[in-house]
Amino acid sequence: MYLNNKSESKNKRLFRHFYKKSGIYIVCVAVLFIGIGFLTTVSPAYRFSSNTITNWTSDLDSSIFLYLMGMENKAFEEAYPDDQEWPDISNMLFEMATNIRPSDTRSLLGQELPGFLTFQNEIIVAGEGTDYTNLPVESAPPLEDILKEREAVVEEAEKEEEADDEQEEGPTTGDRDVVFIYNTHNRESFLPHLPDTDDPDDAQHGEVNIGKVSERFAETLEANGVGTEVDQTDIMSVLNDQDLKYHESYTASREVVQEAFAGNDDFQYSFDLHRDAIPGNKTTKEIDGDSYARIMFVVGAKYEDYEKNLEIANELHNMIEAKYPGLSRGVITKKGAGENGVYNQDMSPNAMLLEFGGVDNNLDELYRTADAVAEVFSDYYWDAEKVDADQ
Repeated sequence: MYLNNKSESKNKRLFRHFYKKSGIYIVCVAVLFIGIGFLTTVSPAYRFSSNTITNWTSDLDSSIFLYLMGMENKAFEEAYPDDQEWPDISNMLFEMATNIRPSDTRSLLGQELPGFLTFQNEIIVAGEGTDYTNLPVESAPPLEDILKEREAVVEEAEKEEEADDEQEEGPTTGDRDVVFIYNTHNRESFLPHLPDTDDPDDAQHGEVNIGKVSERFAETLEANGVGTEVDQTDIMSVLNDQDLKYHESYTASREVVQEAFAGNDDFQYSFDLHRDAIPGNKTTKEIDGDSYARIMFVVGAKYEDYEKNLEIANELHNMIEAKYPGLSRGVITKKGAGENGVYNQDMSPNAMLLEFGGVDNNLDELYRTADAVAEVFSDYYWDAEKVDADQ
């Protein structure tokens, strides 16, 4: 009798324990599904985001995701490239857990050494003297400093424009504007024209800035028959009015580009012109006795099909080097932590970002470069038009 009571009591305890555990599991599953439902239905403006998760997914090879889906649906295995080995799951889990890639020491040192994150970017084509120690640097002072009023000096002699009667006749786009030019960091200026400062962070001005280079670039394109429109929206004022931060500049300029392309179906190319913050000895080149501000092509690599934008950048770099040796510093891609990595280039395969000169260059040098790049791009444009016509 005693043994039966003891056995019955033990069974009751086991059943209570089972029901308690089952209840916890059911509640956890319910909370999980409710949470997922909330996160997937809430307005994007209020969703949570994680830089860590973003970095995980951007750094992992896309074949890994195809492999994982293939584990659930065999149809995905058919799409896996025959000449590619299956990913090593242990390495994948290690990378996700530690954010360290055993084959890339940059991932180990990047978070520990100041400035080492620069090495997450990749030099695709190295121009004369270009290495990982002199890649483009964005000078990002507080927005209130950018918007300060400063004295600027510009001599009229610097605006050397060719007379209309000196332009050679050639092909033209007529009334169609096919190139759109804008400046995301529109107040980036140049120390030689700011007499009250020698601090690169203070090289900001509301009128004497990279926008003048955009205007000169457009004028020379027009002179070569390529219809061009320049947008002079003060993006920095837009940030201030909308209470946005400096790193959100591309969000503000994206609206400008979207509106422009929506209003003109003829636009085929877009240029976002910037000014680098590195010293003049890295951004200046003498060619045939004249001083030029060097350029660099920057391609974001955090969006699909960026290779198309990269292809055009490479081709233009090669054309510029053939005609103006040393003018181009090369072509780089940016996609690492702390980088925008898109730069509105996902909107068009013909979208380009160019760094024109640096803080120590003057408008004389910048205008010469604008003329040179416009001349080369015009050749590229008309060659492409001829190929399209032949096809």
